Amino acid sequence: MKPLLKALALVAVLAVSACGSGGEEAAAPGTPAKLRIGYQLIPNGDLIVKDQRWLEQALPGTEIVWSKFDSGGDVNTAMISGAIDIGLAGSSPVTRGLSAPLNIPYQIPWIFDVIGDNEALVVRKEITEAKALAGKTIATPFSSTSHYSLLAVLAEAGLAESDVKIVDLEPPDIQAAWQRGDIDGAYVWTPILAELEKDGAVLVTSRELAGRGKLTADLAVVRTEFARQYPEALKVWLRQQDRAVKLARTDNAAAAAAIGRQLNLSPAEAGRQLGQLVLLDAAEQRGPDYLGTPEAPGKFAENLHSAAEFLKSQQKVDAVPELSVFQKGLATRELADAFAGS
Repeated sequence: MKPLLKALALVAVLAVSACGSGGEEAAAPGTPAKLRIGYQLIPNGDLIVKDQRWLEQALPGTEIVWSKFDSGGDVNTAMISGAIDIGLAGSSPVTRGLSAPLNIPYQIPWIFDVIGDNEALVVRKEITEAKALAGKTIATPFSSTSHYSLLAVLAEAGLAESDVKIVDLEPPDIQAAWQRGDIDGAYVWTPILAELEKDGAVLVTSRELAGRGKLTADLAVVRTEFARQYPEALKVWLRQQDRAVKLARTDNAAAAAAIGRQLNLSPAEAGRQLGQLVLLDAAEQRGPDYLGTPEAPGKFAENLHSAAEFLKSQQKVDAVPELSVFQKGLATRELADAFAGS
């Protein structure tokens, strides 16, 4: 668990930023005076939307407030406090958010990306197999998709969680600990992953784990109350995300340049990291393998249910919710309405 003071301080800062008046223009019907977004430094379409200021242009009467988070666990904390309206969190923290004891009243309207080679377990070069992790110190942000994947790697290798010293560090702290020699490895995502790879070795990637049934993804979560109160704003938000995916497919150079500006990376490196993710447009997200439709929720709900079973086996959630809980957690109606007729 992260220190309570850190979580309280984060919520306090966000609560202050949430106060004040909206933009100079009046918000349109169905849109709020302020839209508070929690983002992470992950090279996907969300950073393109932020960099290009598409939301600011599409919602001129709404003040768009972007707040950076280091992990999905912190996004969950902000959601519980009501400090943000839309946020990015990995499938593992979202699974926990929809499960007891959290039971966060939010839904999933969009899949930012299916995690691939951009998230991996990097270790010192003398470690050549997962079984050799016994007795080693491995860092990962707790409650993240990386944490979930690390536990899956240990289970595959026949290691108990207690066989390895797992430390809870945020990505920037992981890089510092690696440089000091305090840890033997870390399961983490880009851009910190790329720094560790310079003198470490990748033992397993999330793309490889997905092929073995442990798929992870970066998800959007929206407060259920916000979605009901401001449906037009959510429609606009969804259309900008779809626009970003299409830009990445049709003009990779422009997409990489936008992401590079947000991550302070060269366009070439940003493009490399972008290519490690699987991006889905709106039509694909409405398909049976992902979010699906109001009439037929997609198989992604089954993935979340499976993740909950795994987390329960690791004593990370109190109980495994029914599959229907995760099906209701997919904002399929909102997604369908945003792209009706397209």
